[in-house]
Amino acid sequence: MVRVKRGVIAHKKREKLLKYAKGFKWGRKSKERLAREALLHAWSYSYHGRKLRKRNFRRLWQNKIGAAAEARGISYSKFIHACQKKNIQLDRKILAELAEKRPEVFNQILAAVK
Repeated sequence: MVRVKRGVIAHKKREKLLKYAKGFKWGRKSKERLAREALLHAWSYSYHGRKLRKRNFRRLWQNKIGAAAEARGISYSKFIHACQKKNIQLDRKILAELAEKRPEVFNQILAAVK
């Protein structure tokens, strides 16, 4: 069988792996085995982190809407329920932004659902 020299390909593969591990601490930025292990964890955490970010932002929006609604004498759950009944199709992100930056518009929405 013919001998296959893989030095160039293997080196490219290693360099690519270490490029992804740039900025890691200790040997994880320079040693192939440690870098591969660190990247496996980092990539799985980044996937999970993207899901957590969505969850955290929704909680933040709910708090902002709830605080603005409570200040005007209605609970968060009753406000959201009234919006659904009146067919006001603004999502929580937009409602939170209106409550924070445009309170006069939020007051109009509140008047429409009451």
